[in-house]
Amino acid sequence: MSAEATNSATPGPVSGAVTPAVPRRKSRARIDLRRLGRAALLGPTARGRLPDAIGHVVDAHRAHHPDADLDTLRRAYVLAESSHRGQMRKSGEPYITHPLAVTLILAELGAETTTLTASLLHDTVEDTDVTLDQVGEQFGEEVRFLVDGVTKLEKVDYGAAAEPETFRKMLVATGNDVRVMSIKLADRLHNMRTLGVMRPEKQARIAKVTRDVLIPLAERLGVQALKTELEDLVFAILHPEEYKHTRELIAENAARADDPLTEMADEMRTVLREAGIQAEVLIRPRHFVSVHRVSRKRGRLRGTDFGRLLVLVNEDADCYGVLGELHTCMTPVVSEFKDFIAVPKFNLYQSLHTAVARADGQVAEVLIRTHQMHKVAEAGVVALGNPYAGPAEEQTAAGDGERADPTRPGWLSRLLDWQEAAPDPDTFWSTLREDLAQDREITVFRPDGGTLGLPEGATCVDAAYAQYGEDAHACIGARVNGRLATLSTVLRDGDSVQLLMGQDPASEPSREWLEHAHTPGARIAIQRWLASHPAPGESGTGEGGQGAPFRQPAEGAGSQAGPAFRPGAEGPGGRSTAAGVLADRPGAAVRLAGCCTPVPPDEIAGFAVRGGAVTVHRAGCSAVARMRGAGRADVGVRWGDTAECRVTLVAESFVRPHLLADLTEAMAQAGAEIVSATVEPPTQQGVRHTYTVELPDAGRLPGLMRAMRDVAGVYDVSRAHAQAQRA
Repeated sequence: MSAEATNSATPGPVSGAVTPAVPRRKSRARIDLRRLGRAALLGPTARGRLPDAIGHVVDAHRAHHPDADLDTLRRAYVLAESSHRGQMRKSGEPYITHPLAVTLILAELGAETTTLTASLLHDTVEDTDVTLDQVGEQFGEEVRFLVDGVTKLEKVDYGAAAEPETFRKMLVATGNDVRVMSIKLADRLHNMRTLGVMRPEKQARIAKVTRDVLIPLAERLGVQALKTELEDLVFAILHPEEYKHTRELIAENAARADDPLTEMADEMRTVLREAGIQAEVLIRPRHFVSVHRVSRKRGRLRGTDFGRLLVLVNEDADCYGVLGELHTCMTPVVSEFKDFIAVPKFNLYQSLHTAVARADGQVAEVLIRTHQMHKVAEAGVVALGNPYAGPAEEQTAAGDGERADPTRPGWLSRLLDWQEAAPDPDTFWSTLREDLAQDREITVFRPDGGTLGLPEGATCVDAAYAQYGEDAHACIGARVNGRLATLSTVLRDGDSVQLLMGQDPASEPSREWLEHAHTPGARIAIQRWLASHPAPGESGTGEGGQGAPFRQPAEGAGSQAGPAFRPGAEGPGGRSTAAGVLADRPGAAVRLAGCCTPVPPDEIAGFAVRGGAVTVHRAGCSAVARMRGAGRADVGVRWGDTAECRVTLVAESFVRPHLLADLTEAMAQAGAEIVSATVEPPTQQGVRHTYTVELPDAGRLPGLMRAMRDVAGVYDVSRAHAQAQRA
């Protein structure tokens, strides 16, 4: 949409970086803007004949949609050309060359006619006298809807202050129709291709926004063809030296006499031909950023590191047939196998991934997919056409102005939910950037057979809010793969998660859940509750009625806040004191973290949490390193004179009758008051017990642990550590 771009013939950004020579995925030559400029200046052709200026667009569109009605494109071009006539880009080219180039990008990806029509007109309402009503009258409501959605993104490149609210609008528009974002991405790609006339500092600013927001959105929409070229263009601008080095590596490899990928591709063709499997084997060179990442990971690159082998077949079953033949006739690297056909990625991507090794040790990555899967892998949602072209009942409104979109990725639905809950644009912007920084997603399974898509690194807290929304305030624990787990447990791809919910409608989330929440939905829901309950002395433990089974372990051992203490007293120098801890923050509530349950004389560290409280961890707790790594400042804390403490202990034992009775009796005789107990199901004749106990004097802890070890069958007793919460 920006007119601040230059002629695509200008070689690269003026900062000295060279526009990456990204391998073209189609044999069609890139559009010649100078020729189009001359054609555009001549005006529209005779009625009934397509203007020469959109010949490239027509050819690309017919390759994917041979029966498309081209009259709509002709009329859209005539309106766009006449509206933009007299407007010039900074390069001196007629402005019409920009919407033409954007439309060509989408046509090559396989976009349908409605999207191409809106793309030709995407700047008319913003930059000319054409109105949305005129667009709707001439081209219909679908085109009007798309042009309106793209127009709402007009300030995306202007000033950091405008970005939060602009991107909120962008995501709402994208949620209502993913084609809006497709046009925006193609628009940004053309502007990035033609960025050479800009000042270096402006190039860098535009490249950073592209890197931080638009490239992750392209990844999530599955538009890999746009994402990879945008990555290379950003790489050339922001890291010119590394880009130059990578370019030299690729050139050196291209000059080699032998190509191991070519040899392995020939061998695969022979194997599959003899097996009677009709397949196409291609070599897909890695783009510049991919080569750079591989070189940083592996050091010296081999010939097979510069590309991947792609096997295209006709049917899903053939994918597994190819896999079997390759693993039978070649040497597979089993650890590299991934099945994204049975479990597609969050951005619609489907493929089998494997790797095979040569005798000289070189390993080639292999992607196996159908032709349709390949189309979706390259073009993502663009390849799915018009998501509203089905029966009328499928196009009914799902809300105010929102339509049910069968192609909307799950992450986008979640994002739309939490953007509505974000209290202000700045919160939305910060959480958006955090969410987009998560470039991998995992899938976990619910007991009812459903699934939850979560970012890598998500915890049970995130799963709770993803499944129950704000009702997750009542969550008291979880089972992961059948075993009791803390709410801070980090989930892995394929885990089975059962969330344990309390029955008290007044349940409250712990303030320390924020430390374990990675998804925007979870963080915003917790922050909203905290903002409405600011009293620093509230416990926030979410406890319901008495005697609820496993309730306290889910909280105490769940890296949530331990018992909350009101700041009723102040220690020397005006320091807050509670639970025997002095904090250098007068009037603040002090809590012992449940993840590591520190007791005297443990070395401790304190951090301020929402609501003015100070949470105290053992110095070796993983939460301490995580918070310091996030830039959280320490609050000075030290032990006071009070020796009373609460601690969580883990006992490992063999299975024998009456063990539980003997162990709890020994603990009672040692002066421990058992607050909660969890006994996990026996495994391989072993059993694990977790106890949260209160002691009148922290000095009794060593004696308690010795008494527990002396019980017959118990072979180890240790303090609970945040690092070891997941078995």
